[in-house]
Amino acid sequence: MTLRSNFEPGTTRWAMRRAQWTALGLTPEDMEKPKIAIVNTSSDLASCFSHLDSIVGPLKQAIREAGGIGFEIRTAAPSDAITSAGAAGRYILPTRDLIVNDIEVAAEGALLDGMVCLSSCDKTTPAHMMAAGRLNIPTIVVACGYQPSGVFRGEHVDFEDVFLYAGHVAAGRMTVEDLAEMSGCAITGPGVCAGMGTANSMHIAAEALGMALPGSTPVLARSPKMWRTVAEAGRRIVRMVAEDLRPRDILTPAAFRNAVTAVLAISGSVNALKHLQAVAVEAGCDVDVYALFEELAPKVPLLTAVKPNGERRIDEFEDAGGAAVLLHRLSPLLDLDARTVAGPSLGEVLASVAPPESDVIRPLDAPLAHHPGLVIVRGTLAPEGAIVKRTVADEAPHRFRGPAKVFRSREEGIAAIRAGEVRPGQVLVLTGLGLRGAPGMGLTSAFIFALDGAGLGAEVAVVTDGQMSGLVNKGLVVAEVSPEGAIGGPLGLVEDGDIISVDVDARTIDLEVPEAVLAERRAALPAAPPSAGCGWLSVYARTVSPLGRGATLGG
Repeated sequence: MTLRSNFEPGTTRWAMRRAQWTALGLTPEDMEKPKIAIVNTSSDLASCFSHLDSIVGPLKQAIREAGGIGFEIRTAAPSDAITSAGAAGRYILPTRDLIVNDIEVAAEGALLDGMVCLSSCDKTTPAHMMAAGRLNIPTIVVACGYQPSGVFRGEHVDFEDVFLYAGHVAAGRMTVEDLAEMSGCAITGPGVCAGMGTANSMHIAAEALGMALPGSTPVLARSPKMWRTVAEAGRRIVRMVAEDLRPRDILTPAAFRNAVTAVLAISGSVNALKHLQAVAVEAGCDVDVYALFEELAPKVPLLTAVKPNGERRIDEFEDAGGAAVLLHRLSPLLDLDARTVAGPSLGEVLASVAPPESDVIRPLDAPLAHHPGLVIVRGTLAPEGAIVKRTVADEAPHRFRGPAKVFRSREEGIAAIRAGEVRPGQVLVLTGLGLRGAPGMGLTSAFIFALDGAGLGAEVAVVTDGQMSGLVNKGLVVAEVSPEGAIGGPLGLVEDGDIISVDVDARTIDLEVPEAVLAERRAALPAAPPSAGCGWLSVYARTVSPLGRGATLGG
């Protein structure tokens, strides 16, 4: 096999590489083997990925035993729980694209032959698949697992509960001492948040796309199943290099259709839409993921109800067969000719799946519900769309009409809640939190949980151009409004008292203000100052593209 990592003997590049790698202990024979990047997106900052360093050694060994050489490369590593502390959470989404570029510099700069990506927290999985699509070298995504949860006063508790009840402290519905006790026992080991948030949603999406090994998601971190997947990925990636099976052979329109179907069936994270679109853009695949969600939402029933969408836990979903059983149930709706990193087609993979006796993942003809878990709404307030997340029980209002109360930041909104300035019946608008306005798309989750803590979650509606955590599913929230307010979108023109109407069933969101009035407001707006400086958020603001292109870089 011809390897791009091998250079003509006697050349400068050959000599420099030989000198450097001999110093690392490689033999002349090793120099001729496939060189595999082990992408380790981790740090000591968060338990989400604190176990990844321990995976690198066994993975290197598996690669070597299969006839390859593994090189660990590291990247930036964002954790929504930790990295969101600075800049009001605005570093979170932009770090996704920073990871992609980190991988490009290391793997493409060194001309490595393939990649195994150790995926964990929310932005890492899409970043790894985006890099795979961009570089188009054989790649396997390994989901490194969810964290084990704990017990608080005799009841199951996980990170979602801590996130939620933090909003109750400000409202006096929980003491600081109780919250401290809960947070001290909610997480009992490494891994991603134990719910159907963005991390587990994207792990499942990776398997549905064909980029993760069949049957590998979701998985408890450091479990025997995770270690088996690590070993198999090390063996398989060397064969993939020999077969020249590349990401763009797998990331086809059919694969994205399958992934969207899977995300709808689990009521996955709202963030999955922009992440899947970004993967498609980077892979050069001409597919409109948002249009796919709109097309398929009425056709795909909800087959499971994992927190925050219901009362089931992610470990119960794994025990019921995980993504493999989910896809088996969905097979009449899937393109079974889609390829997978394992080699066989999706149909061939699913033919060997035997669903266990369990009601956690329901059959297609006996779903938990028929309404879509993710709904794209459009109208005069969101001409390019916005997203509503629905639970399986679907208890949030389907229709809401009321006067706007406008906030220009998450902190301003939380302060108003604490001051008692938010009233039932209002439509709370958080604007200026979009990709360019924030920049980086501000997190609004704390605002949503503060409303819930104040007992207002079911009494108001929220409309924002910011983003939500995948663990948020409270009340009627319309997120990721596009175009965003900071670039002239209608959301930036809303004033206190304007009437806003939302109809989830009709998929509409409208601002009941005459266009002539909006034109006057738009003309009176001061020009937005240009983004300047060398900091990452400034660079991001100048180069990020709209949500319709997955918020990828390129303007």
